[in-house]
Amino acid sequence: MVRKSPSEYLVFLINPGSTSTKVSVFKNESQIWNYEIIHSTDELKRFKTVVDQEDFRYRAIVNAVEKSGIDLSAVDAVGGRGGLLRAVESGVYTVNERMLDDLKNARFGQHASNLGAILARRFAVMIGCNAYIVDPVVVDEMDEVAKITGIPQIRRKSIFHALNQKSSAREVSSKLGKRYEDCNFIVAHMGGGISVGAHMKGRVVDVNNALDGDGPFSPERAGTLPAGQLLEFFIENKLDLAAARGILAGKGGLVGYFGTNSVEKVKEMMIKGDKRAGQLYRAMAFKIAQEIAKHGATLSGVIDGIILTGGLARDGELVSIIEEKVSFLAPVFVLPGEREMLSLARGVLSVLRKEIKPKNY
Repeated sequence: MVRKSPSEYLVFLINPGSTSTKVSVFKNESQIWNYEIIHSTDELKRFKTVVDQEDFRYRAIVNAVEKSGIDLSAVDAVGGRGGLLRAVESGVYTVNERMLDDLKNARFGQHASNLGAILARRFAVMIGCNAYIVDPVVVDEMDEVAKITGIPQIRRKSIFHALNQKSSAREVSSKLGKRYEDCNFIVAHMGGGISVGAHMKGRVVDVNNALDGDGPFSPERAGTLPAGQLLEFFIENKLDLAAARGILAGKGGLVGYFGTNSVEKVKEMMIKGDKRAGQLYRAMAFKIAQEIAKHGATLSGVIDGIILTGGLARDGELVSIIEEKVSFLAPVFVLPGEREMLSLARGVLSVLRKEIKPKNY
């Protein structure tokens, strides 16, 4: 695996999820190898924390690379999915000791994505290159007014699918022949969790906290709930904080109703005549459309496009329901799939090509 010219770069990417680790190699914007390592619940339950999984996942990646015959010695940089860090501005960040310390100590929370930078740095040291993260989930560009709630002690947080949202918005702006910084978009990333962001001239000025289940309900998230009833539910069921969080994010949404986060299975139930399944499927689409529509006000009605992306954007029926309800606001663009690896590659390549300078955490 050797570069053909000085303008070609090889990038190795690592994207840890809750039960999988995705790895890939890009030559410029072309993916030349990818592999998804699936981790069983039994394998993972022996680890007390996410960070404790580092060696286990590292060995799994090494094994996958060796079996593939890929030669990592020619790699120019390693990119990892960004995890739960302190709030940062959008951009590409060099993985440094301060970042690693925050992630290894879970200073801002536990999540599988915390291993992205840790594993990227480990491979980068082995190869002899730099490691980077791109637009982590904690990108915070929200307007101050958007963070205000009715309780002084509570402020809204910016935690969302920044990597895919930003990349998708840049791609659509390019199709329109404009700069991302000159456009206004509403971007809905639709997957296990759903985040809908208002992008104003290159900044995500408002977005729901998808990690905690805020916004539309989704395959795994409960969505925004009636506050009074939620309090009564938690008190009546004597739930501690961990159990309550688990219901909001992980056991909510379709999982709460049907015991599955698979939209395909819910649609199979619909086809077999399950009216409840059909009702919940349409309700999810309705809630997503509502979340999109509210940002018509956020952007004062000046919208270049509505972008539907993420795994659920592959579902033509779901997309059609949403599009029918929101297309009056702006043209709808559909970019199916999570696209996280391509988004990571583009960010790292922009540094290698000296188009931007990496930021320090």
